[in-house]
Amino acid sequence: MAYVLKNAQGQIIAASPDTQVSAEWVQVDNVNMDYLHFLEDELKKHNTFRESDIQLARVLEDLISILIERSLISFTDFPSPAQKRLNERQTLRHRNNLNSLLGDDDITPI
Repeated sequence: MAYVLKNAQGQIIAASPDTQVSAEWVQVDNVNMDYLHFLEDELKKHNTFRESDIQLARVLEDLISILIERSLISFTDFPSPAQKRLNERQTLRHRNNLNSLLGDDDITPI
């Protein structure tokens, strides 16, 4: 069961998978079509932002690489957690590039 908040027209404007936020929130079945449509619409909205965030992250990674290559900043200027994330992203991108070049069947697990 989930909880939803509806506007005056009866349209769902908010949802919670397990918490009745206030008395105005009503319980609905998890397979309620209005609830499922609301979730689908919300996922579509957030997917746009997620895709934009992913693209912006790639731009920032490239910018950081360029600044490091040109010695305008040093990798060690970043705090440890940032260095770790940058290394992880670089490793993931490298593996992804290898997967693209070799094909999934040609790669042996590490």
